[in-house]
Amino acid sequence: MDHLDKLEAQSVYIFREAYREFKNLVMLWSIGKDSTVLLWLARKAFFGHVPMPMLHIDTHFKIPEMIEYRDTLAREWHLNILYGENTDALNKKETYPDGNCDRITCCRKLKSEALKNTLSGQWPRYRFDHRLGRYVPDTNTEQYTGVIVGVRADEEGSRSKERYFSPRDKENDWDVGDQPPELWNQFKTDFAPGTHVRVHPLLDWTELNIWEYIERENIPLVSLYFNQGEGKRYRSLGCWPCTLPVASEACTVEEIIAELKAKTTSRKETPVSDSKSGDTSAGTASGNQAVLDRLDHLETQITEMNNRLRRIESSLPGSKSD
Repeated sequence: MDHLDKLEAQSVYIFREAYREFKNLVMLWSIGKDSTVLLWLARKAFFGHVPMPMLHIDTHFKIPEMIEYRDTLAREWHLNILYGENTDALNKKETYPDGNCDRITCCRKLKSEALKNTLSGQWPRYRFDHRLGRYVPDTNTEQYTGVIVGVRADEEGSRSKERYFSPRDKENDWDVGDQPPELWNQFKTDFAPGTHVRVHPLLDWTELNIWEYIERENIPLVSLYFNQGEGKRYRSLGCWPCTLPVASEACTVEEIIAELKAKTTSRKETPVSDSKSGDTSAGTASGNQAVLDRLDHLETQITEMNNRLRRIESSLPGSKSD
């Protein structure tokens, strides 16, 4: 059994544990490479079938090819797929592309708030009807309390402190100091009723592992990940106003693997510009994306810190909660 076999076996085990322990389970699908590997592993864990619904948060600013890929795979693999959105913000044009807020506010409205309210069932969900071949309003408004996510510990600092089974509070906030120990493959899954739990089957995978597994399993991906002859490709996918390509000549999965092995930069660092063409625009674009990612992370940290301070203040003598 090689390293990829071990990672696969661990992920399959986590999937099956989650399905056994949590009743209201859903899996997030961003359409990117990590969550598509997650989907592939789910099909392996359950012998070609995905027993839990897939959820995509649609900002309506995704690159069109991503949505086309989502719906094509949903049809071909007969996925039970849902999407949610922040209809109010979209109707009022409270978005960055419309020029009415900054990027972070836009992400919070179209992604974070949409995810929170879609999971809770407070906002409408739309389910792909395979008979009609289109999305229809979902009649199930039950809250999803178990959420399978394609998070990797190597992506950035705070994620290295995650657990395979990571509890959140009622506001979906993550308290890094309140995470259960996971020693010798013993996982805590008996949380209090109503606890929101994130499940991370890819936690110990690296970006290189992901691409090596994609190559080994021949997993279909959005073509945006590959150079189309312009010397650029996308390393991560998202909304078109904020997601920009990086300089790369890689046209195949094999070439991407070779590129990753040749570079020491992480996903969050700015790739070196293409010295042959003198094109520095892709490097600058990636640098901007890295700054945005870092700002998102800092905003999350500040929110978590404020929540902890509120909890501490409420426990002090003389507080309003006394």
